[in-house]
Amino acid sequence: MSGKPQARLYTFVDTAYLQGRSLSEVTKGLCEGGSDLIQLRAKDKDSDWIRSAASDMHSITRAHSIPLVINDHFDIACELGAEYCHLGQEDFFDEMGLRHVDQLPWPDPKDPCRPRIGLSTHAPDQAQRAVDAGADYVAIGPVYATGTKPTARPVTLDYVRWAEENVRIPWFAIGGINEETLDPVVEAGASGICIVSAILNSPDLREACQSFKGRLVSALS
Repeated sequence: MSGKPQARLYTFVDTAYLQGRSLSEVTKGLCEGGSDLIQLRAKDKDSDWIRSAASDMHSITRAHSIPLVINDHFDIACELGAEYCHLGQEDFFDEMGLRHVDQLPWPDPKDPCRPRIGLSTHAPDQAQRAVDAGADYVAIGPVYATGTKPTARPVTLDYVRWAEENVRIPWFAIGGINEETLDPVVEAGASGICIVSAILNSPDLREACQSFKGRLVSALS
């Protein structure tokens, strides 16, 4: 039995897709639309901006009882008490030189207040490595080509099917998932879905989230 996440819809506040909207406006729309997890992804911003933005977001996500995920910055996640930090394979294993989440710079690795860790994976060996490292969840993708990571090679539905059979911790399919591709990804075994541009490019974030969440719940019930 694979690791089925209780969280179904994992959404993003990505600074590349704000489209003139305020951070709080986007965060509230995602919360009100039924997101189960919300990640702050700000590849084009410095640490001070991310710290301030994450603090503002966290006040909103906490009010809706939705976990906040901070991308890349474990120190900021710890400082603000964010529920999760998401790291790439290269960030965790190579740049930080870690082999297990217990090696992260936190006074007590068993402290329940430590941010839980999500790791990106792009192949079965990376998924197994992440599981062995104690990740709390893994991202499986990019399933399809995506403008969010234009140089990344799609892993196809074959990797989603592999994850369904082999991954025993919560996992989320990510990459190019939209209204047309959602059903095939769910049929391949995904019960947790990350959606970035298909929601953020919508003029009504709340409505877009509700639509995807409703389809997920219906397909998986």
